[in-house]
Parts: sequence; structure tokens; C-alpha cells
Amino acid sequence: MIATVVFYFLGVLAIVATLLAILQKNPVHAVIYLVNSFFALALLFYLLGAPLVAAWEVIIYAGAIMVLFLFIIMMLEVSPTSGPSRLAPTWLQWLPILLLAIALAGCTLLLTGLDPASTGAVARWHATPRDFGYALFKEYALAIEIVSFQLLFAAVGAFYVGRPERRNKQEDGQ
Repeated sequence: MIATVVFYFLGVLAIVATLLAILQKNPVHAVIYLVNSFFALALLFYLLGAPLVAAWEVIIYAGAIMVLFLFIIMMLEVSPTSGPSRLAPTWLQWLPILLLAIALAGCTLLLTGLDPASTGAVARWHATPRDFGYALFKEYALAIEIVSFQLLFAAVGAFYVGRPERRNKQEDGQ
């Protein structure tokens, strides 16, 4: 029963954090909300009995991808256009992120004390790291290569868009 309630709570938390990430004008604040959404998804994976996928969600998405997003935001010098959000954030701007962080910390503490597999409320999916690695590099090797090329093209595109010469030409043209 507790696992089911935590499951739905984390689902709502992930949706709210994602909506807040979409609605933010400041790109750095949006990235912070998106990190909260990824942490909620990681807890959902852990609750569903997939701790390896939960760890990858935190390491890859909340860690590496978000650092890449912040790097791109800094490289493109994207900032909010006007308003009080350019100044130091007020406590009201930090309130949603603080509430999300407290809710995620509470769910994490609850899930570490609760073994999701013993409750039987949600189905458990068994996948060892060996099984996952085998499927990844044997059965889906072509898909992995295609995704890796897409990430490479995205990185090259971000470097091309963020070149200093291009920005200087655009500023001179205005």
C-alpha cells in the first residue's frame, strides 16, 4: 500500500517538476527543475525493482546530460530577457524547488527503509547488469550506434551555433 502511494506521489512529482521546467523563463532554473524530474524518475525505477536503471538515470541524465545542458546555456549566453529573475532569486522563486527537493528527499528516505520487492504492490522486472549489457551490445548494437552519432551531431551543432565569430557577426548586423 505504501509503495503504491509513493509510486503515484513520485509520478505527480515528476510531472510537476517537468511542467515547471517547461514554464521557466530562466534556463538555469529550468535545468534545476528538470534535474528534480530526473531524480523522481530514478526513484520510480528503483520502486519498480530496477535499481540499475535508477542509478543510470541519476548518473547519465541528472548528471552528464544536465551538465551538458548547462555548458550549452553558458556557451550560448542564454539569459532571461528582463524582469526580477535576472537579479538574485528571491525566496519565493526558491520555494517550488525547495518543496520538490524536500519531497524527493522524503521519498528517498522512505524507499531506503522500504524494500519495494517485498511489498509485491508493483511488478518486479529482473535485469542484471550482465543481461542488460548483453542486450545493449548484441541485440541493439545498431540502435546504440545511431544514438551515439545523433549525440555527436548535436554536440557539433552546439559548437557551431556557439562559435564566437557567428555571434559577433549577428551583433554587428543588428
